[in-house]
Amino acid sequence: MEEMEEELKCPVCGSFYREPIILPCSHNLCQACARNILVQTPEAESPQSRRASGSAASDYDYLDLDKMSLYSEADSGYGSYGGFASAPTTPCQKSPNGVRVFPPAAPLPPPPPSALAPPPPPRSACLTCPQCHRSLGLDERGLRGFPRNRLLEAVIDRYQQGRAAALRCQLCEKAPKEAAVMCEQCDVFYCEPCRLRCHPPRGPLAKHRLVPPAQGRVSRRLSPRKISTCTDHELENHSMYCVQCKSPVCYQCLEEGKHSSHEVKALGAMWKLHKSQLSQALNGLSDRAKEAKEFLVQLRNMVQQIQENSVEFEACLVAQCDALIDALNRRKAQLLSRVNKEHEHKLKVVRDQISHCTVKLRQTTGLMEYCLEVIKENDPSGFLQISDALIRRVHLTEDQWGKGTLTPRMTTDFDLNLDNAPLLQSIHQLDFVQMKVSSPVPAPPILQLEECCTHNNSATLSWKQPPLSTVQVEGYILELDDGNGGQFREVYVGKETMCTVDGLHFNSTYSARVKAFNKTGVSPYSKTLVLQTSEVAWFSFDPSSAHADIIFSNDNLTVTCNSYDDRVVLGKTGFSKGLHYWELSIDRYDNHPDPAFGVARIDVLKDAMLGKDDKAWAITEGGITKGATVGVLLDLTRRTLTFSINEDQQGPVAFENLEGLFFPAVSLNRNVQVTLHTGLPVPEFYASRSAMQ
Repeated sequence: MEEMEEELKCPVCGSFYREPIILPCSHNLCQACARNILVQTPEAESPQSRRASGSAASDYDYLDLDKMSLYSEADSGYGSYGGFASAPTTPCQKSPNGVRVFPPAAPLPPPPPSALAPPPPPRSACLTCPQCHRSLGLDERGLRGFPRNRLLEAVIDRYQQGRAAALRCQLCEKAPKEAAVMCEQCDVFYCEPCRLRCHPPRGPLAKHRLVPPAQGRVSRRLSPRKISTCTDHELENHSMYCVQCKSPVCYQCLEEGKHSSHEVKALGAMWKLHKSQLSQALNGLSDRAKEAKEFLVQLRNMVQQIQENSVEFEACLVAQCDALIDALNRRKAQLLSRVNKEHEHKLKVVRDQISHCTVKLRQTTGLMEYCLEVIKENDPSGFLQISDALIRRVHLTEDQWGKGTLTPRMTTDFDLNLDNAPLLQSIHQLDFVQMKVSSPVPAPPILQLEECCTHNNSATLSWKQPPLSTVQVEGYILELDDGNGGQFREVYVGKETMCTVDGLHFNSTYSARVKAFNKTGVSPYSKTLVLQTSEVAWFSFDPSSAHADIIFSNDNLTVTCNSYDDRVVLGKTGFSKGLHYWELSIDRYDNHPDPAFGVARIDVLKDAMLGKDDKAWAITEGGITKGATVGVLLDLTRRTLTFSINEDQQGPVAFENLEGLFFPAVSLNRNVQVTLHTGLPVPEFYASRSAMQ
């Protein structure tokens, strides 16, 4: 690669190409260099005008400029250089590669304001190849009109990477160190530690020549690989293999040396044998390495799963402990309520006793004061008249303060004792159950008939687990038959409990069933549900598959186009079985366009008239006018396609031997607007013909 380094350098700047472009003369230039040597010339001095006027040939050979258009300075986006006629003569410069390059001329001084200068002539952009001196005109794209040489870019990148990469030791097991020497006989690069360990300067390796790594790389590239010679006889090449010593030997070793009595075999045969053995051993080792990689992936996945399970288990544990705390708080509230009730009861009894005792004490005090006033009476006859009654009343009052009257009816202690010992013991014994009991197989799911339905050729099914089932479910498997009572097939596997299946046949009866599964196993099937798809198809045009020029309206039932070229639009529903009929009414028909109506494959060309390739079958003429109705009848039972215009059949059968999946299709331009009508019964002319057959 060092010899071809000059071929990778730009002739203008002398450096490696940067963003090279290919000129029409097959030479290359850096894009920046091409911009620097771009020349703006007046229109009158362009290469075309010079050739047209018959002017003498200049230093530059203008060739093939009739194929290129020139563009003005305002369109180019690049600054102009002084023209050859108006600019003063400027000595040319030499690039590092010795190619002449004209520098930009100094800008002209602006004219005085008073001078009425004539308008500048139109200017054109020219580019002269620095290698072949061919003058090249630029079109309106400027330099973007020249293709970029990405292959040359890739070669330069690879070359620079290879030159910049440091030579590394070939024997380091991990992170190779920079090589210190190279052995020409071993053809191996060594770092200093590996050289001392694997290539000692004694014994048979002492005669090997060690060179610097850079010199070794050059010698490895320039000189062919040498055939290994015998270490004991330098002029002899290895030709045989000693089985006993397990080393290659030469003929002289067999005749004179220690290998004369040993068993020897052909070097090529042993080479192939050992290669085969090494390949087999490597295959086994490769299998082990592959298993180890898979095992490491499994272990890394386990690390991730352990972290996820840990977070999930911690959340579950926190939830369980929070549930216990909530239950304890609820019980605590209940017990506190009982304590409050006891507290209110005690206070009420004591307050009632205080109130009763206070009233009685007031009465007793009044009686005592009255008796003391009576005792002070000096009239014996008056005293004796009331003394007996007072004595009886005093005794009666004293009896009322009898035994128990002055005893509290309620104690201050609360006769409640919380028995928390069993609960504390249970809390102390709260622990994890190490062995998990395997969960049973899930119960069969229940199909929710009120949510199961069909639409056109699609079926939506919904199911759920039995209400009383507590078994964990990991997913469900939905199965459908083929619509003809055939075998069931899986159409959905996942965790969702609702699924819509598209692409079924019209006017067909399907059977559906579902089952659940977890790590333990699979549940029995649910009850079988029978579904009937629509007899006729209701559909509209499909914006997602139509050409970008198609314009939709009327809920995608009416289409037109904003282009004068024919564009294709398909229906949303495809047909592969059954009898289907739809109509298209012509809403606008100007300037005798050529709309086409029929069926097509999903990958039909969208920017050409329907029927131009082998993926569409259509009618393009035959009495189509404004207000006409085109009928399309696709009979996939008989594999035929029939057309009608205003309910008049156009010929017996238009196309036969149709097989596969077909979509309703229309091609039109801006002079046509059509509206689609679907869900129609089969026309009478075809129904009567089918009955006769």
